[in-house]
Order: sequence, then C-alpha cells, then structure tokens
Amino acid sequence: MSKARTTKTKANKPKAQRPKSKTLPPRSRVKADDTWNLATLFASDDEWETAFEKWKALIPKYGSFRGTLGQGAKQLAACLKFDEEFDRLGERLGTYAFLKTAEDQANSAYQRMKGRHQHAGSEAAQAASYIRPEILAIPAKKMKELLAAKELAPYRLLLERIQRYKPHTLSDAEEKLLAMQSEMSDASNRIFRQLNDADLKFGMVKDDHGDEIELSHSSFSALLHSPNREVRRTAFHQYYDVFGAHENTLAATLSGSVQRDVYYAKARGYESSRAAALFPDNVPASVYDNLIGEIRRRLPVLYRYFVLRRRKMKLKDIHHYDTYVPILSELDQKRTWKQAVDAVMQSLAPLGSEYCGVLEQGLAGERWCDRYPNRGKQSGAFSCGSFDGAPYILMNYQPTVLDHVFTLAHEAGHSMHSYYSAKSQPFTYYDYVIFVAEVASTFNEQLLSRHLMERAKSDEERAYLVNRDIDAIRGTIIRQTMFAEFEKLIHEAAEAGEPLTVEAFKNIYGELLKAYFGPDFTIDDELSLECFRIPHFYRAFYVYKYATGLSAAIALSERVLNGGPKELNDYLSFLKGGCSKDPLDLLKDAGVDMTTPAPVAAALDRFESLVNELDQLL
Repeated sequence: MSKARTTKTKANKPKAQRPKSKTLPPRSRVKADDTWNLATLFASDDEWETAFEKWKALIPKYGSFRGTLGQGAKQLAACLKFDEEFDRLGERLGTYAFLKTAEDQANSAYQRMKGRHQHAGSEAAQAASYIRPEILAIPAKKMKELLAAKELAPYRLLLERIQRYKPHTLSDAEEKLLAMQSEMSDASNRIFRQLNDADLKFGMVKDDHGDEIELSHSSFSALLHSPNREVRRTAFHQYYDVFGAHENTLAATLSGSVQRDVYYAKARGYESSRAAALFPDNVPASVYDNLIGEIRRRLPVLYRYFVLRRRKMKLKDIHHYDTYVPILSELDQKRTWKQAVDAVMQSLAPLGSEYCGVLEQGLAGERWCDRYPNRGKQSGAFSCGSFDGAPYILMNYQPTVLDHVFTLAHEAGHSMHSYYSAKSQPFTYYDYVIFVAEVASTFNEQLLSRHLMERAKSDEERAYLVNRDIDAIRGTIIRQTMFAEFEKLIHEAAEAGEPLTVEAFKNIYGELLKAYFGPDFTIDDELSLECFRIPHFYRAFYVYKYATGLSAAIALSERVLNGGPKELNDYLSFLKGGCSKDPLDLLKDAGVDMTTPAPVAAALDRFESLVNELDQLL
C-alpha cells in the first residue's frame, strides 16, 4: 500500500526539472520502455483473438462429462483435467484483456475484448455449473473410495475443499441460474470503475510552484504530500466536490454492490454476507472481530499521534489533508524510477540472490511494470500474476511521492509471490488467496523501511523515516480496520432491512471517522464522501486482509532479519505454497499464528514505540 526511497533533501526542485506537460499524456504517447511487455501472455491482439476463439469453442465439451462424475475415478479425473486446462487458458486470456483495459479505461476496443471474455466465461460457468452439485451428490462411501484412487491424487485437496461447500451448494438448475447472473452481478463494480476512472473530471489546480496541473486520482495523492497547506486544502475540497456532485449515483452503485453480497449469501444459506466472504479462506469471524477489537482498544495512541503531528507541524487544528505530508517535508526530494528500483532491490537483499535476481530482471529487462500515469489509465497500483505470464505490475509512479517507492516494493512482493507459487505448484494450487498475499507485499515494505532507517545519517533523517513508518502502520492496519468495520456495518444494515441511502452511508462513515480520528481532530464535512470512492468497498470484505497482512508481515520480517537459513527458508516456502494449504496454516508454518490477537497487538506495540521515538527525535 505505500511508502519511501533512498535519499532525501528538499521537496522544491528547479524549474528545469519540472515536467513540461501539465496534463496526462494519451496512451499512444507513452514510451515503450515505460510500459509493460505483455508478450508472455500474447504477442498481439490477433494472437489473443485466435486463442479466444479456440477457448470459446471448448465450452460445449463440458456437456460430455455430465452424468459421469460418480461413475469412477477415471471419469471424474478426466472432467477435472479438462476444467483445469480450460481455466488455465481462460486465465491467460482474461489477464491480457484486463491489463489492456487497465492501460486506458476509455479504450472501447479493449472494453469489448474484456466484455467478450467475461461473456464467454459466464457461458462456461453455466455449462460447468453441474460439476459441483454432481460431485457433492456422490455418496460419502463412494467419495472416500474415489479420493483414494491414483487418478485423482492431483485433485484430492480440491475435492476435499469442494466437500466443505456441500451445505451451501444448490441444485443443478439453481446453480445454473446463479451462474447466468455473473455478468449482471458485476454491474455495480463496472459502473463504479467507469465513473471513477474514466468519467469523473476534477479540473485544474495550482501546484507548489503556482503552475496549473490536472487534478486526477494520482496527482491528488501527490498534492496531499505537498508541504504547502493551501495546495493540500484546495486539492482536497476540489476533489471531493466532484464526488459530492455524484453522491446519489455513487450511493446507488455502492448499495447495489452490498445488496448483491446479501443476495448471494442468503441464496446459498450462509449466516451473513461476511460469513460467506470468510468461508473460502476458512477464516473464523473471530479473526475479523479480534482485529477491530484490538484496534479500538488502542485508538488513544493514534489520537496522541495526531496531537503530536499537529504540534510538530505548528498547526492550530489538524485536518485529513494534513495527515499525508511528512512532518519533516524539507527532507523529501525527487526520486527517479531507477532510484526507486535501486532502493527496493538493496532492501530486499536479505531474501537472497535468486529472489533479487529474478525481480531485478523483471523490473528492468523484462518490463513487468507499467510505470507512469496516462490519460484513462486505471488509478492506483496492482500486481496481476498468472500461471503462464509474467507477474505484471501497474503503477502510477509520481517521482515526488515517497509512498510510491513503497508501493513498488509492495506490488513487487505480490509479483514474486506469484512467481514462486507458479514455479512451485501445479495450476490447481498455485493461485494464493488475498489473505496471504497481503503478507508477502507488506513484508517487502517492512524490509525497505528498516533498511532506510538503519542507514539514517542524522536524527532528522531518522525522524523522517520513523514518521513514514508510523503512517504506514496507521494507513495499513488502523485505516483499513476502519474500512473493514464500515463494510461490516453497512452489510449488517442491509441484512436488517435498512435502506442504504446517501445519508445512511454518510452517517455510518461519519461516526467511524469521529471514533477513529478522535476528539482533537477536525473532520471536514466532505470527508464522509470518502466512503463512495474506495474501490475495495465494491468488492467487500477484502480490506481487513491488509491489516492482518501487515501484522503478520511485521512478525515475519523480524523473524527473517533476526534469524538464519531456517527462518528464511520458512518464509520462501510460504511464498511457494500457493493455496496448497489454508492461509492460516500457511502462516503458522511460516512462524505466525493469526488465530490469536497477539500479532495485531505486537504491531500496535511497535506503532506506540515509534510514536514515542518520534516525539523524542523532534
């Protein structure tokens, strides 16, 4: 999720170094070396088209297995093998279409490509919808015999996991109906993406130098890091004014997303939409509730940090737009892409030559990463790994934003997790779940943070990095926990029959803002609109994994840095694990037990110690 680089001095830069263009370039004008090379997936759109037609033509073959799955191990294995090969090609096609769409959300040709893939995928899901019910209809005695068969050895864990879903799997006809809804059920997410990434226009604002620049999602982040408070304040209000002008559309879209979650949970007989979301990872609700409870218990430390930040910044009051700029902003400076890569690679040296060699080649020679913003490009950052392609990274890198260097380290953690899992596991078990993914990414952030702090040349530089580490924990553990509590509350409201109106959303979110920011924090009215702009809210019950992930990463990074070959091997084995075990078991093998509140409590102990150190250093 975010953070720093190698060197630091002044935030101001000479006029000659400023970008010549004040608006985002179209995709066609971006240098090839700054873009990803998708040839590991497909060399061209034409090659994709050929593979897509071949893939689509395979869909009817699903029908040939219907009614045979309980006959014997050979028949069941043949169906599962076909399904595996079909999904593998489908993943490759879908990854390419998604990445091409992410390059420019307004490109209708790639929107159509992605839509055709989704439509064919929906048809395939309908054609294959009998598989799970048919497997679950096999009598227990017969299934036990099948699981012992040699032909099914590669799929034994898969079949055992399918058995867990027996209470939540419907009849053949009902499953087919649910499968037919897949494109429709994704409408809320697609509407939000189109509105947020393509249609919303934020106008022009003045930067630190008084120059007019285009306000966008990526430049908004850069402007909030400005040492000039007026720049931050203006960008904040202008940005949220646009969301306020669309609040009814956004509320309806978010409500539709929540109602979708509630509908599917009820249809499948889950206790709640949250229970349905936690079920695939086999994560008990206590992990989610322990997280919220532990954070709530330690919020006074956060309040103390906000008072400290206000005092050190010499502000009469503190607003949300004052919480991103480093307190010692004069130590900040421009970081080129190469400097960012160099800092990340140096910090990851404890992970060994193989890890670092593969990653460095991916970022440099093999063009895994799409580096800079362009007009229409998807906002934010992500890693998109697949079994047959390179683990690609989307960035919107801003050389003046410290967080973006840490974002690179974060996404590189995801990509190397994908690399190791794909190399070590078969397709069926390579695709790790998000719960563990957020450990691999924030682990890298921890190494980068500690690397820079250890090399600080003065108290000022140390304070700068301590400040950054505090804000990293605040943003990844505490802020994401607030988001997780919001998701819990709005889904509970919908399940209780409460209408999710504009005011309902804003009231729920506003109360959380008061609780999490404390009595000495000034909350602007517009901040309640933040609940409409967080992309993860349209894919609910995801964000808590950021908080648990960093908590686990803090523990594991300390274990690796303070340990020897065994501790490193445990961690690399974790990266190679894919989904070959449940996530809590993978983490336990690596050395951390997330079924207890201890890792979260330890992370908050570190947060408190850093706040104390910052107070002393400043």
